[in-house]
Amino acid sequence: MTASRSPPSPASLQHPIPPPPNPAPHLTDVGILHMVVYIPRTAVSQADLERYDNISSGKYTIGLGQSHMSFVSDREDVISLALTAVSQLVRHAAISYADIGRLEVGTETILDKSKSIKTTLMRLFARSGNCEVEGLDNTNACYGATAALFNTIAWCESSAWDGRYAVVVAADISVYEPGPARPTGGAGAVAMLIGRTPSAPIRFEIGLRATCMGDTYDFFKPRVANEYPTVRGQQTVDTFVLAMDECYRRYSTRAKSPHVHQFNARRDVDYCVFHAPFNKMVQKSFARLVYNDFLKTPPGEDPFYEPVEQYRNLSPETSHRNRDAQRAFVKLTKDFYDQKCAPAAWLAKKVGNCYTASLYSSLAALICEKGNDLLNKRILLYSFGSGFAASMFSIRVTAPVDDVFLGTDLKERLEDRIIAPVDEYIRTLKEREVNYGRFGYLPKANTEDLFPGTWYLCEVGPDGERSYDQVPYR
Repeated sequence: MTASRSPPSPASLQHPIPPPPNPAPHLTDVGILHMVVYIPRTAVSQADLERYDNISSGKYTIGLGQSHMSFVSDREDVISLALTAVSQLVRHAAISYADIGRLEVGTETILDKSKSIKTTLMRLFARSGNCEVEGLDNTNACYGATAALFNTIAWCESSAWDGRYAVVVAADISVYEPGPARPTGGAGAVAMLIGRTPSAPIRFEIGLRATCMGDTYDFFKPRVANEYPTVRGQQTVDTFVLAMDECYRRYSTRAKSPHVHQFNARRDVDYCVFHAPFNKMVQKSFARLVYNDFLKTPPGEDPFYEPVEQYRNLSPETSHRNRDAQRAFVKLTKDFYDQKCAPAAWLAKKVGNCYTASLYSSLAALICEKGNDLLNKRILLYSFGSGFAASMFSIRVTAPVDDVFLGTDLKERLEDRIIAPVDEYIRTLKEREVNYGRFGYLPKANTEDLFPGTWYLCEVGPDGERSYDQVPYR
């Protein structure tokens, strides 16, 4: 039987919604205690890429909404990114590796078909003598870190929890072959320290989670000779949007208060964080939530919707492809987007799509941007991975977040980057192609350009084993 390449249709997704869990939705004591974001030192300007590709000005900077894209030399791979993020988290949080009882990884950048990234990260634990650390890698496109996070929450809430911390790390390097998808690359990593304590500043709303999964071939990586994906862009957009529709339908049903007629994103959500393949997709995503609220609102009941009333009878399955409707809802929601989404979306515009790290680096950006203004606020998150897996969930900020984000300020880190010429970026990607799957070689790039504390690749041995070292802290 041939697998369908069609995106999921609303009819195929809309099944009866199970009742909320018992007890009713509530704040758990499990939450995020600390976060670290690792941004590579090198980046390329999207405006420079436009000129290099000889395309119209604004194609990437306005059409995609991106300003810069992070990339790495042959000195860094997905394992070194994860090593850097986890080691910086433990260092800045001032805890011992012995205090960690679970470590899960989310990634789609696969270097070994058997050995997990998690097992390489265990070298960080060796000196502490701690070998009892549960958890492994989670892989499905950009969704893996969310699976790792959900597993970790379940562990902390279960009888298996031994009282120690957990760490979730998301790390990816996003690269594409020459073509329209190449400007949507990026690289980065996020590490989160998860704990079970009523004093956790960022706590999860248990029972307010919705998931939608299905079988599509919109983006996949079947090739052995190189790391480039097969991309079917329009199908990915279709799947992203329709899965979000279904997640929001289920989430809003579970979040509806008995005293409120219906859940409304403009009223009941303080901030939104979306997976960010590129910024224009984030803008359209929030507009789509409002479109869903619009369809639930009887005509004439809310004057806010008057400018878009003409789009009420569009087919839900294809309405996201109607450019007039899309533009109308983006325009209608601009002020709300600026208030609720932009404070989280600015970092991804400057870094690019970090795949599994995209959603959680955007959450860190929101924390850095708004600080303690987030106190007592609800943050809605939408995670998506092609193939496909999608979830919508929410968190509450219940205590000051001054100490949540650790390490160098994100904006300072961005200012300290090296903006490389496009020729260097192209040459680096060609070197990645040559070295992909290669055994017995020494990376050539200079380690002096790396940030202090960065882990880097020293050698790939004759059998494919990889060795690493760390740039000293100053």
